[in-house]
Amino acid sequence: MSVVHVDAQGGAYPIHIAAGRLAQLADTVPADTSAIAIVTNPTVAALYLAPVKEALVTTGKPVHVIELPDGEAYKTWESLNLIFDALLGSHLDRKALIVALGGGVIGDMAGFAAACFMRGVRFVQVPTTLLAQVDSSVGGKTAINHPLGKNMVGAFYQPIAVEIDTDVLRTLPAREISAGLAEVIKYGMIYDLDFFNWCEEQIAAMRRLDQEQIAHAIRRSCEVKAEVVSQDERESGLRAILNFGHTFGHAIESGMGYGQWLHGEAVGCGMIMAAELSHLVCGLPAQDVARIKALVQASGCPVTPPQWPADRWLQLMQVDKKNEGGQLRFVLLDKLAHAKVQAVAPDVVRQALARFTTVEQE
Repeated sequence: MSVVHVDAQGGAYPIHIAAGRLAQLADTVPADTSAIAIVTNPTVAALYLAPVKEALVTTGKPVHVIELPDGEAYKTWESLNLIFDALLGSHLDRKALIVALGGGVIGDMAGFAAACFMRGVRFVQVPTTLLAQVDSSVGGKTAINHPLGKNMVGAFYQPIAVEIDTDVLRTLPAREISAGLAEVIKYGMIYDLDFFNWCEEQIAAMRRLDQEQIAHAIRRSCEVKAEVVSQDERESGLRAILNFGHTFGHAIESGMGYGQWLHGEAVGCGMIMAAELSHLVCGLPAQDVARIKALVQASGCPVTPPQWPADRWLQLMQVDKKNEGGQLRFVLLDKLAHAKVQAVAPDVVRQALARFTTVEQE
């Protein structure tokens, strides 16, 4: 088993990475836990609820199951209230433990519920998608979507552990694997040139879930995110670089309607757009822009964004947590593995958008 340690101000915790880890979940339950609530969705429950519940029942604690509708479109107040209704209806208290069993949507909502219920109860992330394993389950960002913007209502709240079972990836559709790989290759682009080079060499092996390569990809991704989060838990500086491609990506998600594109697909395409903007603003070499596009394409993610007028893009990007004082701010690269956050004038953003869209620009 691999162990990566996160040392955030809001709490230190381990990330356990191993095949068959679901069967060991009882090891993560604190001795003073009064009850356990598993938050999941029907798709994941059909595959993994039985073994997870079986493992947790061995603790002798009461185990409750809360099933939410499946999909990004249900990452809402209404779904969040379903969790609170179930927790209160079962009379759970401050010693309760919430277990988030699912992808990023479940992890975000269960974590946000844990941050709010009784003003904060412990929770464990058990991510079942590649994207959640390498990104959303690590670092304590929890949120729900608002019709005007993605992840705009939430809290920074760290889990007590992240439990990654690499075996669960075998049941994922190829599209989900590609979406997860977008976040994997991002870490090379923004932080680790050696890892970027490795990803270029091993992208095909990762797509077919070669055990050795995918395990290394998950571990290195978690290590990079742990390093960044440990330095900047609340995204006041360095952590913002993890949002490379996300300003364009979130615009795609909200503009298309949540769930039409997977989060990783939108981020993958968004990274190509951010690379092109980096070329205009920071002088990122054209050959590096080409390498980024080629790697995103090799991951299986879309490389052509929606064909919207520039005004539509700018409107969607106005609702972004990085923006300050009405200025659009982007994560940009001046070279591979060297990222920064910078304000960009709308006219320059329009120039970048013109390279991707064929519709008439206002």
